[in-house]
Amino acid sequence: MTHKLTSFLGLFIVFAALVLSAGTAMAAPDFSQILSWPRGLQDPATPTMEHITNFHDMLLYIITAIVIFVTGLLLYVIIRFNAKANPVPSTTTHNVMLEVLWTVVPVVILIVIAVPSFKLLFFEARNPEPELTVKVIGHQWNWEYEYPDYGDVSFTANIIDAKDIDPSKGQKRLLSTDSPVVLPVDTNIVFEVTATDVIHSFAVPAFGIKVDAVPGRLNSTWARVTKTGTFYGQCSEICGKGHGFMPIEIKVVDKAEFEDWIKSQGGTVPEKVEAAQPAPAAPVVSEEAPVDLPVPADSAE
Repeated sequence: MTHKLTSFLGLFIVFAALVLSAGTAMAAPDFSQILSWPRGLQDPATPTMEHITNFHDMLLYIITAIVIFVTGLLLYVIIRFNAKANPVPSTTTHNVMLEVLWTVVPVVILIVIAVPSFKLLFFEARNPEPELTVKVIGHQWNWEYEYPDYGDVSFTANIIDAKDIDPSKGQKRLLSTDSPVVLPVDTNIVFEVTATDVIHSFAVPAFGIKVDAVPGRLNSTWARVTKTGTFYGQCSEICGKGHGFMPIEIKVVDKAEFEDWIKSQGGTVPEKVEAAQPAPAAPVVSEEAPVDLPVPADSAE
């Protein structure tokens, strides 16, 4: 028995020595790429996402304060009321003030969270007067887009295979498509989303939108992109074996470039009709308040 144990220990020591020698011979791991990875939300490109980011930051402060308070309370209880420091424990079972506090304080915290939360929900659901409508149709496993306001403009966007990715063109693996969506900047855009087979989900994090594409049902959401650039999203509802290969690529350009793109796709740009000036003797008074454009909330809100 002793001989077997000695042999086992000898083999273990040899194995440990080999592992240590191999570890010292290997180069130290490079954490620079990991440290450069994003650790927060994507930069907002719409007022909705700016509201979401502000709400997220507020919640982070509240959660941090709660964690610090609870951790401090636990440490105090462990140190002050352990068996050695407090050999004769108190037999108190009720404390009215303490019970009122641990009921009222959480209610106040929930109210502080609920008010901006409901404001954000109403802001997201408002669907302002659309200047552009894009119909999004989910298929297994690609997206189809239609521009009903601009004639017969429709196309299907498929993922670009990894072997065909060209970094010099700014293409990204698992995100770039062969037919990106093109949208104009500073425009109220309504997305009408549906599907033809199973449930998908149209999600673009930088826009702050995520809406299910359900067969036989038309859901809608809106966005007003405030800066040009290329933005990405993905299907966010498990929809089969190709679920991870349904990217969304959106290029936001200025309005003149968008009109040129529409024409290149065989569409027609509707003529802009200027509002007629009312006669001085009979001015037209609107009974409905004008729809205010979505403006990011002030930091003080």
